[in-house]
Amino acid sequence: MSTATIAKPAAKQPGKGGRRMSLPVLLLVISGVLILVSAVRLITGADGITSTGQMSTALRAAVPIGLAGLGGLWAERAGVVNIGLEGMMILGTWFGAWAGYQWGPWTGVLVGILGGALGAVLHAIATVTFNVNHIVSGVALNILALGTTRYLSKFTFEDAPQGSSKQSPPIDSLGTFDVPGLSSWLETLNQKHWFLISDIAGLVGGLITDLSPLTVVAVALIPTTWYVLWRTSFGLRLRSCGENPVAAESLGVNVYKYKYIAVIISGGFAGLGGAFLSIVASNVYLDGQTAGRGYIGLAAMIFGNWMPGGLALGAGLFGYTDSLNLRGGTTNVHALLLLLAILLVFGVAYLVWKKKYVPAVITAAISALMFIWYVNTDEVPNQVVSASPYVITLLVLALSAQRLRMPKADGLPYRKGQGK
Repeated sequence: MSTATIAKPAAKQPGKGGRRMSLPVLLLVISGVLILVSAVRLITGADGITSTGQMSTALRAAVPIGLAGLGGLWAERAGVVNIGLEGMMILGTWFGAWAGYQWGPWTGVLVGILGGALGAVLHAIATVTFNVNHIVSGVALNILALGTTRYLSKFTFEDAPQGSSKQSPPIDSLGTFDVPGLSSWLETLNQKHWFLISDIAGLVGGLITDLSPLTVVAVALIPTTWYVLWRTSFGLRLRSCGENPVAAESLGVNVYKYKYIAVIISGGFAGLGGAFLSIVASNVYLDGQTAGRGYIGLAAMIFGNWMPGGLALGAGLFGYTDSLNLRGGTTNVHALLLLLAILLVFGVAYLVWKKKYVPAVITAAISALMFIWYVNTDEVPNQVVSASPYVITLLVLALSAQRLRMPKADGLPYRKGQGK
């Protein structure tokens, strides 16, 4: 039989979650959000929410989240839930820093990928070979990775120059670059603070300013993942393992092999995200450096409905809120309260149109509270700024839960020959 037959289990099912937003509608929504953000910036005077520097920092913060999300996407498309992304990222940060300060940053990147893949092998052995519960295996891996890296740091970094038991020596930079001419022109345009035009200039300028080569590699992995998983026979077989492994096996697919490959690639992506944190984002390894980004990456994957494009949008959203900690957070988050209150008003209108009156009333109450909070304060506490990425994560997952469609066999136990 041809491999095209394998695609049948993954066919889109009719129903509420089957409709996708068309490109014109998506562009209209994006345009509306940009106009609303620009209006809020003018009303509040918080020019930093769309500045080139803010967007550049947001991209840098989004990369490790996006890489962790890509790792989760590969594993779960093959039917393996990867809660262990956080542990694989931790291994990536440590191994990347350990190799990076001794043999150079690019070597650190490669060893960081191998560190994450090593953790993935353990997760694959537990879940695929021994059929251990995927959640239990992932949590155990996270704990093991945290304890192992702390133990190893005492013997490797503590006696090294400028190192300690919780920090590695500095790592040489990979360097950064701008797009000649265009970056500076967009930054100048952004500083004029014109309605909408300056905001678009800040958004685009942030994506092409102060770029690390590793950022470019990470962004390129998103369309690459889409092409491999949705346009190749290899991706077709891998996805069939996450939809209906029994049917895939009946057509000659080695399900164990594809699950192993997917989980190891997943760990490599998470390890790359960890190496990005220790080599690019801060140029040192720090204990607790991942700060839950593996879990946020998993949330970005779920927000994106197990698709690379949606995952990228989720990572960008979470990266932006994460970057608020670094650039005028209290003022900018205060301005975003007004933006959120207005967006929730549109949410109320949508819920009323769908005749969902109880959720509409609850959403209206939350919107009113946000508006009252904004009017009666000038800034928000630092604790709110620090918690904003996690609050946004929970809020987005709660709002998007109605349209999610995970792979059918994701997390389900499988044994070779069970369909006979």
